[in-house]
Amino acid sequence: MAAAALLAVACHRPNNPAAVGTAPTVPPEVAAYYKPANSLSGAALKTALGKIIYNRTERSYTALWTDFQSTDIRPDGKVWDMYSGITNYTFGIDKDNGRGNAEGHFYNREHSFPNSWFGGRDQAPMFTDLHHLYPTDKFVNNKRGNHPFGETKGEKYTSTGGFSKLGRCTYPGYDGLVFEPNDEYKGDFARTYFYMVTCYEEKLPDWYTNYSNLEGVAQTIDGSTYPGLTKWQLQMLMEWAAADPVSEKEVHRNNVVDSIQHNRNPFIDYPGLERYIWGDLMDSTFSCEHYSIK
Repeated sequence: MAAAALLAVACHRPNNPAAVGTAPTVPPEVAAYYKPANSLSGAALKTALGKIIYNRTERSYTALWTDFQSTDIRPDGKVWDMYSGITNYTFGIDKDNGRGNAEGHFYNREHSFPNSWFGGRDQAPMFTDLHHLYPTDKFVNNKRGNHPFGETKGEKYTSTGGFSKLGRCTYPGYDGLVFEPNDEYKGDFARTYFYMVTCYEEKLPDWYTNYSNLEGVAQTIDGSTYPGLTKWQLQMLMEWAAADPVSEKEVHRNNVVDSIQHNRNPFIDYPGLERYIWGDLMDSTFSCEHYSIK
């Protein structure tokens, strides 16, 4: 199947100097972690990476509240929420306990890749995988529901200041309801989804078979191990990743998640790696030690 081509405040994150278009400085121990994926590209690279990053220490769902205090802390010490632009949450005090009915009231634990898409709470290790779990505004999270990510005018719902939106998809290839995050975090979520369809590659066909009747599943994954994502979704996420390069926020989070559950997101460690798997660099091969983006 043809791969989609890549189109050549305190709480706001700084730009990462190791963004797409440059060669990142990868610590030797991190490069060694990815060595089994050396000299590969396309589907073979995706499979090799999936085998590497699948091995991890599983967390309890309750432990996530504590984990967030180190994975998602803003420079001012507050909760780093990527769904709302007005929140100023204090860890612990403002966590969801069944209260709240408006934006800015409480934060909860968001599966950015909805857990219903893979079977819910009983499905390990996906249910507590920190690489796709984030603290987010409870009200906006509930508005997102299980809708796929997309681009929209936000006619169904728009959070304060137009930070995130819900409405009919305006991106070519799908016209159903979608949730659009803010531009400054679109790359974060794109790299999260690249991680999910890579780490859980072997599970994708089963997820599609068992849950494609649920909203968002068949619009996001294609039922195969490769490419794994539907054509429109992959193309859009590739564009999001290019427009919003890897940030220091993501680098810090990746390192902290690794210290907690002992696996990494390669799409953060190697900015633009998705191009070697699905994009315009598929004819080149990945090098964990001498990585570069042309």
